[in-house]
Amino acid sequence: MNFEESQNYLYGLGNEVLAMKLGLENIRTLLTALENPEKQYLKVQIAGTNGKGSTVAFLESVCVQAGIAVGATVSPHLISVTERVRINGDEISEKGFARLATKIRETSEKLVENGNLETVPTYFEQVTAIALLAFAEAKVEIAILETGLGGRFDATTAANAEIVAITPVDLDHQRILGDTISEIAAEKAAIIRADTKVFAAEQKSEAEKVIYGKCRKVGVEAIRSKPQVIEIEDLGGFLCVNFKTPLTDYQVEMNMLGRHQLQNANLAILIAESLRDYGFKVTKENILTGIETAKHRGRLEYRNGFLFDGAHNISGAKALRDYLEEFNQKPITMIFGAMRDKDLTEIAEILFAKTAKLILTKPDNPRSMETEEILRFVPTGFQGKVFQTETVADALIKAEEISVESELKLVTGSLYLVGEAQKILKSKTEI
Repeated sequence: MNFEESQNYLYGLGNEVLAMKLGLENIRTLLTALENPEKQYLKVQIAGTNGKGSTVAFLESVCVQAGIAVGATVSPHLISVTERVRINGDEISEKGFARLATKIRETSEKLVENGNLETVPTYFEQVTAIALLAFAEAKVEIAILETGLGGRFDATTAANAEIVAITPVDLDHQRILGDTISEIAAEKAAIIRADTKVFAAEQKSEAEKVIYGKCRKVGVEAIRSKPQVIEIEDLGGFLCVNFKTPLTDYQVEMNMLGRHQLQNANLAILIAESLRDYGFKVTKENILTGIETAKHRGRLEYRNGFLFDGAHNISGAKALRDYLEEFNQKPITMIFGAMRDKDLTEIAEILFAKTAKLILTKPDNPRSMETEEILRFVPTGFQGKVFQTETVADALIKAEEISVESELKLVTGSLYLVGEAQKILKSKTEI
């Protein structure tokens, strides 16, 4: 398969959430058939509700600065599926992705033909296998794996990471993970094993009980990530932070926006320091430079005259609101779209309150919520103007029509919306 064919094949396997299968049997069988590429390097698995991708980005950046051969997976992607497989900070090439996708497809279909599997692995399982195999071929020393959904049955969990970390747990994907924070935390904490080194960010009390209870059950002691901030200076929206870990102190000029990134940065620093226990040389300077230069697309990212942020759950919405209240003085024109499995009641109250103009739209995704349905969540007494568009392209045109230079144009509500909007804007700049 060429790259386009590989994309079409993978997308043909179904939506990565709607078509997901509970259980690790398929991915484990597939990895065994591939001679277990994941056993050739150290693994760090990041689970949690918010902050997973940022923590991956911070830690990956530190490893690159330290000269450690590093692979990283993130999900979902924004523009190209190649974003999901990074080696030493760079996306895999389309040619390389297609070659590995072909191998994974052929192996999967042979397993079905031989009766080892009932069906071919899912989209996310095959993309995970592509990444793990790519890392082995590139001879990476460390692979940083972002958990796709939950933890207990996520394909990345089949890699049996030696180091696991859990970012803050909150409500999200309740129909799959459970209705309470405790139930969701149990799904995340399932990645903790007796042979893992465990790190955990600050948690709500319900999640903390579950996570540390799991640690006690398997006989490990989690390392708590609680930033000890000494001083914070505002550098025009960016933050200069002086905080310390048990080993040393760091004064960092953050490139990623938002105070919530302090927690993610601190978690990444603690993991980076622990890599020394595995024989890796990671200096303080490596950590400082890595944290300061890390980037994470689609999260409080200014691009093409828009601010993009994939605030798709309550915690993400609060983080975006806090950033806007602290650093933005402009009226807001917001493009908003969401997936239909989301309860937007609280998210809408958080994000729409200070929006002057609200453009509702529908990303090109089978899980997308209709704009008429989103309209039901606009709070009573909303003072702004509301517009409905059927496509993201129309929403971007509408935003340009109704906003003026003194307004902030914001795209939020779903990472799928952010990705589609960025793809459209990118294509326009390339014409």
